[in-house]
Amino acid sequence: MKTELLLKHFSRNEVQFVRTVLWNLLLILAGSILCALAIKGILVPRQFLAGGITGLALLGHYVFPSLPIGFIYFLLNIPLFVIGWLFVGRRFFWYSLAGMLIFSAVMFWPYAVFPVQDMILNALAAGIITGIGSGIILRSLGSAGGLDILSIILFKRFSVRPGTTVMIFHAIMLLIALLRLPMERVLYTLIYFFINAYFVNLVLIGLSQRKAVMIISSRWEDICKHIMEKLQRGVTIVQGEGGFSRQRLHILYSVITLTELSRFKEIIRKIDPNAFVVVTETLEVMGKRIGNQPHW
Repeated sequence: MKTELLLKHFSRNEVQFVRTVLWNLLLILAGSILCALAIKGILVPRQFLAGGITGLALLGHYVFPSLPIGFIYFLLNIPLFVIGWLFVGRRFFWYSLAGMLIFSAVMFWPYAVFPVQDMILNALAAGIITGIGSGIILRSLGSAGGLDILSIILFKRFSVRPGTTVMIFHAIMLLIALLRLPMERVLYTLIYFFINAYFVNLVLIGLSQRKAVMIISSRWEDICKHIMEKLQRGVTIVQGEGGFSRQRLHILYSVITLTELSRFKEIIRKIDPNAFVVVTETLEVMGKRIGNQPHW
């Protein structure tokens, strides 16, 4: 009986492992196809540039048209994967290696050219498609190689958003592009870069982004109770003092999601329309409330 239960236990673990691997490879494949669709269907026909390793691969292809983009991309990734082996986890490394191979392979597929002549619309479409594709890839346990490896390292260790890292390297690529491409194409590429970075962050963070709120109100007890009961969010009470009146104050501090912000404002308006409220962006939220208190 014990042996049977043990076998079933391992069987469930193996099934879960296979599902996890397949799901992550599917994310990488879907994102890679979207990126390749935009690169070969928009960027290359319009002679736009891209950021990071992909941009270098495109430059190499423009200079040597006989060399496939996927092949150049594969060669340029070799030193980055050496760095990845030293600084990222083994699971991320192997998923990224698989992702790089998948991305290089799908770049050899034929894709239709985007049937729009307006260059600004081409830049917008390319930015949206590659931004969504890159975001989907980064939501997996790996990446497609290139600057994704460096982006993940900076995001995990220094909370630098991947889109920000991409934008820095985009600036470097633009400077290089000025030596090779007409100024007009470089400006169109700049539009593509901004849209791409925005959609990468949108897919990665989306509506789960947290907002930090501070409330100063004479009815702080009622507001505190409603936040904990209605929104199921923890509240920290900070003792304060008015700078002019020297009156003792109770400042409420809490962290809520973007989707809860409208409900939060409605609660405040109903309880105390004159409450002083500050809502700020949060870069990252870690940890949970201790004990039986509502979570953040």
